[in-house]
Amino acid sequence: MSIERISAEAALSQLGHFSEVIDARSEGEYAEDHLPGAVNWPSLHDEERKIVGTRYKQISQFEAKKLGAALVAQNIATHILREVLDKPREWQPLVYCWRGGKRSGSLALILDQIGFKVTLVDGGYKAFRAALVADLPQLAARHQYQVICGTTGSGKTRLLQALAAQGAQVLDLEGLAHHRSSVLGLIPGLPQPSQKAFDSRIWAALRSFDPARPVYIESESKKVGNVAVPEGLIAAMRSSPCLQLDLPEDERVALLLEDYDFFVQDIEFFCDRLGALTEARGKAVVEDWQARARSGGVASVVRELLVKHYDPVYLQSMRRNFEQYEAARVIAPRGHSVAAMAALARTMLATA
Repeated sequence: MSIERISAEAALSQLGHFSEVIDARSEGEYAEDHLPGAVNWPSLHDEERKIVGTRYKQISQFEAKKLGAALVAQNIATHILREVLDKPREWQPLVYCWRGGKRSGSLALILDQIGFKVTLVDGGYKAFRAALVADLPQLAARHQYQVICGTTGSGKTRLLQALAAQGAQVLDLEGLAHHRSSVLGLIPGLPQPSQKAFDSRIWAALRSFDPARPVYIESESKKVGNVAVPEGLIAAMRSSPCLQLDLPEDERVALLLEDYDFFVQDIEFFCDRLGALTEARGKAVVEDWQARARSGGVASVVRELLVKHYDPVYLQSMRRNFEQYEAARVIAPRGHSVAAMAALARTMLATA
């Protein structure tokens, strides 16, 4: 048998060297988090794991192993028929499971017997996760950041998207987190990743960047919805140069009505989310906002949310947490449109 075993640290540094990275865990384990770019070939599916586990507890380890072996063999045969028959001899997969290596080892053994060069991750996903967490602070510290600051509705996300479209290095934390980073930031129909998956997405993005070029990033707080930005990245952001994106109030309201159109289309959903501000703004204020929203006054409610709630909180947080905020260079687009942000991005990159 010629299966090679490598450490999780080595796997992190060599991910791009393999033809494919295969996660042999169940669909549920894979969905929670996986190595960047990995595909899922479950040796046991979620329901099968439950059945085998129940047999282990209620009958015996021996009986559970017999059933598990039959199910694993059946699933691996399916993967081989579906995924492997067209692979050339030079195909070199990296395979891992949770920790012990039984699920990945079974798959690796068959692939090795076919004649492929197979590599296994020692310690599996658990070791990979520990290695990634240890690597994140130094990876975050390797880069130079330009922090895009600006009050709610000033177009920070649109500017980041415009910069990325023109080839700049952009770390869009809200995009990676599937959340717009406020009480109203939930995106309908788009669940947030787990904390582990969020960390992995950040790690993969940082790893792809050139340290000789700046990374543009938004002035996020420690949490983006339900997930937390890694401490090493937060520290690097907060000590970095800032750019202050300025947009007139009318333009900010218009931008928010466009970006949060789902609130305009579903007023009750909007009112339900406003309820989360009761503790901060008081019951009477929130009930007034809800009544006005239901009466067609969404724009006026958005304006008040900006002026009375979001702006004071944001400015206080920026002055407290971002060391170079007071020295921020002001950048101002001609308007809130995508085209205006694209024009600003071109100017920024031309003068960088």
